[in-house]
Amino acid sequence: MRALVTGATGFVGQRLLALLQQPVVLSRDGARAEMELAKFGVKAFSWNPTQKRPPAEAFTGVDAVFHLAGDSVASGRWTSAKKVRMRESRIAGTRNLVATLASLPVKPKVLISASAVGYYGDCGDEVLAESATPAGDYLAELCQGWEREALAAEQHGIRVALIRIGIVLGEKGGALSKMLKPFYVGAGAPLGNGKQYMPWIHIQDLVKLMLFAAENDFVHGPLNGVAPSPVTNREFTKSLGRAIRRPTFMPPVPGFMLRLMFGEFGSILLNSQRAIPKAAEQAGFKFDYADLEPALQNIFKK
Repeated sequence: MRALVTGATGFVGQRLLALLQQPVVLSRDGARAEMELAKFGVKAFSWNPTQKRPPAEAFTGVDAVFHLAGDSVASGRWTSAKKVRMRESRIAGTRNLVATLASLPVKPKVLISASAVGYYGDCGDEVLAESATPAGDYLAELCQGWEREALAAEQHGIRVALIRIGIVLGEKGGALSKMLKPFYVGAGAPLGNGKQYMPWIHIQDLVKLMLFAAENDFVHGPLNGVAPSPVTNREFTKSLGRAIRRPTFMPPVPGFMLRLMFGEFGSILLNSQRAIPKAAEQAGFKFDYADLEPALQNIFKK
């Protein structure tokens, strides 16, 4: 299987590249990406997702497309300009990608497109399989538009799988890199009341799920990219403290303080999504890290 990857320089993208043979990459600066990702043996092409379609020559001989590109949701306050960038990088970018796929005389067999559990909004204790109703807030509508643009590839005979990604856990990057500083100084604490569910996944399982979706023709539509055992924020806080041997006795961080510090994104940190990977498990996917404690032990092993 020859694969093309967008968003390849990111945390998940690089872990995916490590499992591919001579992958092709689309990046805003193809020459820079080719140097940065040289250890993966990539061939890179330049592409500005919001401005134009990717070059057709990048897809020569490509069987699978992994579309991970998008302006980071978790970096910076959600100003009006930031929200436009997040939306355009995903919706316009995916539309431009599919436009090129539609024009190819020989098309890839499958498009694996990233999405997010933000699709479901704030759902308390409700168990969320892929059939759950989407929410109506900004992030949920962003995910719906993102998925809609990707699914348009089905009209051109390309199988599409949508990975609704949760909180990705792994060493040297991702969500943990932003969480660890307060924990290491003994200031790790629950957020809000700590009762909100956190749908997490070990990065090894996430890239394994993406490859599983690409390699199996019967897999299509949405798959929750989360482990089978979501935990509350309070449970996560305690588990992370144990994994790095740091105390977690600090009082919870109030919701108003999160909103003051992070703006609208602060409210997202308090959303509860008890998402489960029903579609993946029904398709026969097996998790290496189904439970949080072993996942964290693997990440922080000495």
